[in-house]
Amino acid sequence: MSLKFNQLLILLTIFIIAKCNNSNQAKIQRAYYPQSQKEGDNADVIRIIGSYHLNRLDPFLMLDYFKVRLPSGFPDHPHRGFETVTYMLSGQIHHEDFRGNKGILEKGDVQWMTAGRGIVHSEMPGSFEEDSIGFQLWINLKSSDKMIEPKYQEYKSNKFPLYEKNGLKVKVISGSYENVNGIINTNVSVQFLDIHFEVPNSLFKEYIQPNHNCLIFIYQGKFQINDQIYNQNAVIIFENSHQERYIEISSLEQLSKIILLSGKPIYEQVFNYGPFVLDSQANLRQAFEDYQFSKNGFEGASSWSSEIKNFPQTKKKVGITDL
Repeated sequence: MSLKFNQLLILLTIFIIAKCNNSNQAKIQRAYYPQSQKEGDNADVIRIIGSYHLNRLDPFLMLDYFKVRLPSGFPDHPHRGFETVTYMLSGQIHHEDFRGNKGILEKGDVQWMTAGRGIVHSEMPGSFEEDSIGFQLWINLKSSDKMIEPKYQEYKSNKFPLYEKNGLKVKVISGSYENVNGIINTNVSVQFLDIHFEVPNSLFKEYIQPNHNCLIFIYQGKFQINDQIYNQNAVIIFENSHQERYIEISSLEQLSKIILLSGKPIYEQVFNYGPFVLDSQANLRQAFEDYQFSKNGFEGASSWSSEIKNFPQTKKKVGITDL
């Protein structure tokens, strides 16, 4: 009798522990498969954030998975009030702005641009034959930071820290993972991870901070998350919570890849139109006026034209010497 009672007690204890652990597992709010669309000058993008599937995920305004080659691209255009992050997976993206900054992003490179009070720039691929593939993320800025001076944080691929263990390779672009810290200084608390599962059944586990929004995007392979199977191009959004919770992701194929984004919401109103993101309708109108009349951060915009926007007329692969 006592043996059976002890066994029952052990089973009950195991059940309670398992239930407590499961209660801390992040729940999936929803998942969807966005379709490819045209943006810029005929570039192909899968819009992960910024479409009818998901308008915004505070503090994230937009996330595109892009594929572009010449003659398509993103010629001269302005920004104000937020940050853009370009992360290259393959190919090249050339960039140039009206302040004289220019350069080339290649495989694994990251440009974290704070547009602040105003940037006018151009982003163009460097080849007619090779696709330039990567992600562009837009992150909102607090009202108090929307008119700060523009700045760049641009790093080559080999500058980013990696976590490697048991077939798992995690590139920490911002935030941290397993005591590996990213090198980007962010205005808003943001975690950006590129996670490669190099063998089947690799397991990734991470804790989402309380009150942070979080999503993952599968850009290669197949995964099991919360007992559900998800394929390439799936977007999985996790429920927000006031408590810390964890996510577990298991790869079902070799060389499977995802990106993870987690960020602390700003909880401010968003008024956006095209390339401007402000905190009121009046400030949005002011941004268009400032750009039109080349003032308040857009000085010289009306007379500036990038050189790289002419790449489609070169009819050849563009190299560093062309800048």
